Formats: sequence, structure tokens, C-alpha cells
Amino acid sequence: MILLSCRIASAQIIHDSILELQQVNILKNNIKAVVPVQELKGAELEALNSHSVADAVRFFAGVQIKDYGGVGGLKTIDVRGMGSQHVAVFYDGIQLGNAQNGIVDLGKFSLDDMEVISLYNGQKSNIFQSAKDYASASAIYLQTKKPVFIGDKKTNATLRYKLGSIQLINPSIRIEQKITDRLSAVLSAEYVKTNGVYKFRYQRKNLDGTTAYDTVLKRRDGQVDAKRLELGLIGKGNQSNWNVKGYLYDSDRGIPAAIVRGRFDGRGQTLVDRNYFVQGKYEKRFRNFQSKINAKFAYDFTHYTDTVSTVKTENKYTQREFYVSWANLYSITDNWDVNVATDYQFNNMGADLKNFSFPTRHTNLVAFASTYRLGGLSLQGSLLGTFVKESVEMNTSAPDKNVWTPTIIANYQPFKSHDFNIRAFYKRIFRMPTFNDLYYTDIGYANLRPEYSTQYNVGFTYSKSSQNFFKNITIQADAFYNEVTDKIVAAPSGSLFRFTMLNLDEVRIKGLDVKIRSTFQLGEIEVSPMLNYGFLQALDYSNPKKSYYKNQIPYTPKHSGSFVLAASYKTWNFNYSFIYVGERYNVHQDNIKTNRLNPWFTNDLGIHKEFRLNQSLFKVSFELNNILNQQYDVVLNYPMPGRQFKLILSANL
Repeated sequence: MILLSCRIASAQIIHDSILELQQVNILKNNIKAVVPVQELKGAELEALNSHSVADAVRFFAGVQIKDYGGVGGLKTIDVRGMGSQHVAVFYDGIQLGNAQNGIVDLGKFSLDDMEVISLYNGQKSNIFQSAKDYASASAIYLQTKKPVFIGDKKTNATLRYKLGSIQLINPSIRIEQKITDRLSAVLSAEYVKTNGVYKFRYQRKNLDGTTAYDTVLKRRDGQVDAKRLELGLIGKGNQSNWNVKGYLYDSDRGIPAAIVRGRFDGRGQTLVDRNYFVQGKYEKRFRNFQSKINAKFAYDFTHYTDTVSTVKTENKYTQREFYVSWANLYSITDNWDVNVATDYQFNNMGADLKNFSFPTRHTNLVAFASTYRLGGLSLQGSLLGTFVKESVEMNTSAPDKNVWTPTIIANYQPFKSHDFNIRAFYKRIFRMPTFNDLYYTDIGYANLRPEYSTQYNVGFTYSKSSQNFFKNITIQADAFYNEVTDKIVAAPSGSLFRFTMLNLDEVRIKGLDVKIRSTFQLGEIEVSPMLNYGFLQALDYSNPKKSYYKNQIPYTPKHSGSFVLAASYKTWNFNYSFIYVGERYNVHQDNIKTNRLNPWFTNDLGIHKEFRLNQSLFKVSFELNNILNQQYDVVLNYPMPGRQFKLILSANL
């Protein structure tokens, strides 16, 4: 049932987003990025007072997080109003899959091991990538830290302990071992435990403006007991490199329920997750040719239990995935590269539900891409072929899918003496219906069509550096227009408790992103402010006869933004962050007063102090989140925590 509710919610997730941004970075061969990209890395990432990847990506311009509250609540990302299922998430270069509902819970991924988090709209500029990298409207890349050994040192160890309000304890350890000059190993482990109980203020008003409820209550069912373990080997040879990683995530957590019909107590719903995968990569470089092989096997087990409700529920689900990719890049000239990539992916799913279909999916992808550079002009084009075949053990299987989708990208630097770039791209892409869309008992519909999105983007980046106190400034702006057709939604069928999946909606989206960041040097004090602003208009063009025709889609604020101020002085670091999300409307699609959700904002502070002892570095951090104790819901009836603190002790040995 929880997966059903998540699926129905995710069917609406296309209704709750914002946009994305852009950046000019340097890639291999000194080729500048030609598509919008944002990055958080290193000390900048550590300074954001963030617990998980979901917390950090809130600071990307044009991103909307759907957060169901607390440490244990589901956290998904939406970019440019197209929905969470149009956002691919890659972990060390290989996509995290979820054929069941197409959603990756970013709240499960800690920042402790993260080196870089990148957000691309469209696709990466570097065409030397797998076919999967071309197969989404936007993508998040999570790159874990790579071991670096200084001098004769052969072992690096990082110990970290976090404790905070909501009864949080979070120890972690990371050990890097240099085995030979060409081989190293990494072990990383983490434990998170919290009872998930926090206070919130519950207020509701009657239609005449009088107060119906105004009380302080405790939020329950947010407990988490989670373990993460990773073990990796990293090697290099003559003009080659490879890595292998094993990953285990084991969690037992409560599922915070919506505060509805005067029910404020815990519901007793729990979700057990067991996620395992082994993945590897091998890359070989020749004079004008590079080849890369990726492979992965994943097994996921989910156990949902509800023993408190009138109808007792207990469901178990399993997923298996096998994936292999081969990409080949050939440099025809110094300015002209071509890439051919082919992928194969196998997915199947089982459940202990009555009349379950037990689906199996075979996906073949092939991508052809080329990039050409002439002076200040960079052109890139790609064509992706997707071929899907499905089978089931019972009921009806979805028909085969054979689809070709193109992308065209251009970037122009008109002045050699100024770092000013103009860019544009067009991309046509689609997402396959998930297993829940097609086969979930009583609601799935096997003949669903894929959900298509068409993206248009034009923008610029300007950067300037100096040797004065004003060190640098970067200004980025992008305007975009997106269309989503054959949108998959959960529509009522006969009663409020029975739904069916349909292709119904069309959404037209236009918006603007602006991002400004700079650095100032005032003696020994370095100050780095960053400002993001996003405007998004996402209108429902599904049915002219409906009252919500041309209304803003649910959970999509027209205005949102963030401000970050980081400062450092010798061994001290200070950071302040502010996030604002404007008014939006809940899942009841009419943009009327009773469906309106108030704007919300949070203020966070962090202070960090470093100490050195011989070759070891120690750090003490104190973080205060939501310092004004703002009471708000990201999702209606899922209250978020108020003021919280966190103390972090770490040692790099």
C-alpha cells in the first residue's frame, strides 16, 4: 500500500517542480561545457549544513524537493516541472535504478563520502558516456571521494560522529588503503539512528477566518535505523583505469503519515529496505580512441507493514537489475569527436500480492553522438534509440517500444578576451511507464504510452576574475520552454479508494533561472556569497472543459530562490543559508484559495573550527537549522521539523 500511495503521489510529481541552471566547467581536452550544469564540491559541499544529498541539492537553482518530513520521510527531486521520474541519478557514473516506481529517494544518500554533486539539464557535455546518460531530461551525478595519498603515507582514515536534536546519532568511518602504486582500496561505513519525534505547530482556519485548530503536537513515525557499507577497489594501468564497488544499504524506518481528519498519533507503518549492488568500470585510452565498459548487478528488497490500521497490511517486493554498457569515443580531428554507445538492461520484479503480474523488462539502448568545435563555436548532436520488450507471468504485458529521440546543443563564445558564453539546446526524450504504472494490482494499465518531454533552452554565462579584493564573479541565466505530453496520472475509477493509470495530461512549462556567485578577499578573510532565483510557470493544458485548465500545476511555486554566504578566517569557517519557496497549490488542481499553500522559508547557520595535531586534522562543527523555528509543510499535511541543532566531530588521521 505504501508503494501504491508513493506511486499515486509520484504520478503527480510532475506537478511539483521548478527549474535548473547552468555553468561553464572545464572537461577533458579543455573543452568547455556546452549545457547547463551546476556543481557542489569539496569545502563548499561540507559548509551547507546538509545531512543528505536531498538537503544539498536544494541549493541548486530551479530545483524543487518533495519532502514528506523528518529524517525518515521520502525525499525526491523535481527539475523544471517535469517530474521526479524525468530525473536520472547516477552513482559513480552508473545509474541508480528503480523500475518499480521510477523514483530515487535522495534522503538515503549521505554527504560524508561525496566529492562532487552535479546537476545537468539535458545531458553532460562530454559525449564519452553510456547510452543511459543520454536517456533522461535531467540528471544528478553523485561522485564519491577518490583516495589521495600524500608522500609515503599508505593509509588515510576519517572518523566522524554527529549528534543532534530528534535524538540523532550518526557515526561514520572511511578508510583508504594504498596497496600498490597502482591499486588502492576504500572501506566506508555509516550508521544513522533517530526516534524521529519532533514538535510542530498545527494551525487550521475555518472559511470565515476563525481558528479551528491551534496547538503544538508531536510528529511520530519518523524513526530511522539505517546502516550503509561500501567497499571499493581502484586500479590503474598503462593508459587505463578501472574500479569495482560493492554497496549495501539496510534500513528499518517508520513512514510518517499525513495529518488528516484530526489524526495526530502514529500510524504504526514501517518500511524495511535492503539495497545491494555491485558495479564496475573499465576504461582504456589509445592515441585517438577511448573505450569504456560499465557493468552492474543490483538486488532490492522492500517490506511494508501496517499492523495498526483496521485493515492489516504486509507486503514484500523484490527487484533485480543487470546492466552492461560499452561506449567508444573516436577523435577524428582535434576539433571533432564521435561516440557510439550501446547498453543492455534487465529488470524484473516480484511481490506477494494477489494476481501480481511478475513483470520482466529487457531494454536495449544505442546512442550516436558527435561534437565539433570551430573557434568559439561548439556544436553537439546525439540520437538515442530505445528498444523495450516486456513479459509477464500472468495478465497482459505492455507492448514493445521502439523510439528514437534527438538532442541538439550549441555554445558560442563571441569574445576571446572575455569569458562570456551563449548557449542553447533542444532535446526530445521520454520516460517508460514504471512497473507500478503498468502492473500494480487493480490500478495498473498495461497499454500506457511513454511520457514524452520536449525541452528548449537558451542562456548565457559570464565570468570575470581579478587579483584585487574582488576575486571573481559568475553570472548565469537561462530561459526555457518545456512540453510534457501523454503524462501519466492516477485517475479515480469508481471510488476515492480505487485508481487507474491513464495517459491524460499535457503540461506547458516556461521559466527563468538566474544564479550569481562571487568571492571577495578582505585580508585573511574570504567571503563567498551565492544567490539563486527561479521563476516557473507550469500550466495544465489537459482538457479545456476542466475548471483547472491553464491553472498552475500542483506543488509548483512560481518564485523560489536561495542565498548562501560562506566566510573563512584562518582555521574558522562560517556559513549562512536561506531558502525561499513561494506560494503553490496542493494536489486538488483548481487554483483557488482553499487549495493555496503559503510560502515557506528557512534560515540555517553553521560554525566550523579546525585543529591540527602533527599529521592529523580535527574539526568541530555546530549547525543550527531553521533558526527562526519556521512552521511549514513542503507537502500538505506533512509538517516539517522546527528549529534543530547538530554537533559534528571529525578526525582525518
